[in-house]
Amino acid sequence: MASERVADEHFEEVGEGEEDDQFIDPNDVLVEVADDGDHPMEEDEDGYMEGQMEGEPIPDESIVWEDNSTQHFPNHNGSVFAVSTHPTAPIAVSGGEDDLGYIWDFMSGEEFVKLTGHTDSVTSTAFSNDGELVATGGMDGKVRVWRRVGKEDYHTWEFLTELTGPDEVMWLKWHPKGNVLLAGSNDTTVWLWQLPSGNTMQVFAGHMGPVTCGDFTPDGKRIVTADAEGTLIYWDPRSPTPVFKLTPSDARFALDGITSLAINPASTLAVVGGASGGVRVISLSKGEVVGALAGHKEGESVEAVEFVELATVGPLSGSAAAASGGVVVTGATDGKACIWDLNTMRLRATLEHEDAVTSLHRLPSPKAYLIVSASVDKTLRTWDARTGTLVREHKGHSGPILDASLGMGGSVVVSAGDEGVCLVFSTE
Repeated sequence: MASERVADEHFEEVGEGEEDDQFIDPNDVLVEVADDGDHPMEEDEDGYMEGQMEGEPIPDESIVWEDNSTQHFPNHNGSVFAVSTHPTAPIAVSGGEDDLGYIWDFMSGEEFVKLTGHTDSVTSTAFSNDGELVATGGMDGKVRVWRRVGKEDYHTWEFLTELTGPDEVMWLKWHPKGNVLLAGSNDTTVWLWQLPSGNTMQVFAGHMGPVTCGDFTPDGKRIVTADAEGTLIYWDPRSPTPVFKLTPSDARFALDGITSLAINPASTLAVVGGASGGVRVISLSKGEVVGALAGHKEGESVEAVEFVELATVGPLSGSAAAASGGVVVTGATDGKACIWDLNTMRLRATLEHEDAVTSLHRLPSPKAYLIVSASVDKTLRTWDARTGTLVREHKGHSGPILDASLGMGGSVVVSAGDEGVCLVFSTE
């Protein structure tokens, strides 16, 4: 992507005798003429606007594009695939199709640092738990890590190290407590590195397909990973041997590939979503399927899973919360987000978008009953999971929303758009 010559599979060599002026090769372009602003379109003799097809209605100039965002970041040149917010500061890191990452201020929209060095799309971004390190992962297989310079502000970051091993990085997750980074690869491997040294701590092998999702358990003691062939593996980070493995050969676990997963706050349950619309609940202590949730349209992929907390945290929350299954939300390409009670394995409510749900984000306590959904329908929506009611709709994108992240204690949501812009919204 970053090479000098522009490569494109659409530009095939033209055979002898064929017209050779059918396509313009981007390498033959001598000069790009700058856009000199909008000019009124001229009508031709037939009364059609220039560029307008016969029979097409004339564009209605009264249509106003709704935009209730508080800030925007348009610096990417191409789709923005990933965005992550800092644990405490009002800054975000985004990654895109332009092979670049950016660290920027989501209150002012100001760019702080351009993160270079990738040679293909940047598809994963993540701040470490203490906010001192940031990692980007790309389709080039590289994981690049930067470190904050000084303690005054977040304006200056220095390149720390490049981690290699994966063929193509599918996702990145930092350990909830320490500077340890986990990455899933499309080549069936999972990598664990210690930072700032960059030493490889473990390479986990045992998957049969691209490792589509994974995470540390919230207590930081174990790792759960899952792949496109439908296998889930539970690991002890200190050992390359699985604690347990669930595969599609177990009929109760056949999901046509796993596309998403979440682990409950007590680190006792994992919920996984499948490529064909199935959802399974797994007991991590028993290593077995304890529930199957059917609410999404068959054949529609479950793209996101997120736990929510409906009860206000009381004095009994510790053991009581650990004992109960809790409530989980699953979002799929059928445009639905389903809210499930894991004590009864029943559907509580269904939230609706006009197109595929791409991600789900629960606000932190004490508002952990609020969840933000992002969609291909160009909107994000904040919902109250207790009642299933819409709290607020966030508009401003002109294309599908590919990722989102909550910042400033959940008071804002930062979104990544397919049209190349990041937007910032107040969640409530």
